[in-house]
Amino acid sequence: MPKIVSININENGGVPKYPVKHAYVGRYRVTGDKQNDLKHHGGENRAVCLYSIDLITDLKNEGHPIFAGSTGENITIQGLDWSSLKKGDVIEMGEVKIELTKPTPPCKTIAKSFINEKFVRISENKYPGWSRWYAKVLQEGTVNLNDNVSLNM
Repeated sequence: MPKIVSININENGGVPKYPVKHAYVGRYRVTGDKQNDLKHHGGENRAVCLYSIDLITDLKNEGHPIFAGSTGENITIQGLDWSSLKKGDVIEMGEVKIELTKPTPPCKTIAKSFINEKFVRISENKYPGWSRWYAKVLQEGTVNLNDNVSLNM
């Protein structure tokens, strides 16, 4: 069963985001997480950023200094088939229900997570299935570390 392995926020904004045991996921953002660039982050269709610990592990095996939260994701999930995700998929975890809105484009703020700062390594356009995902919140609530995650396609 897929589960949450890290919940990540940064009260000052930016990256990396730091682990917490639980967080309230609201309509526009994860409580306690500040976005410094509201043009590209946060808001109704980008309230939550998700990534896969399985992909993070693969990237670490390639030599990248990436870790949960270092690329700005709020929720890091284990055991979900990342390559099958698509816009409109609904994910439930804890009290929360979200809908995937689009792959998250990488930017230079996450460059330190990659060898030679090649942050395009998780670009959906260049490496399909390796991107983080943005989601909108369909049902607000609290998520906890180790909550089960279910995908409703």
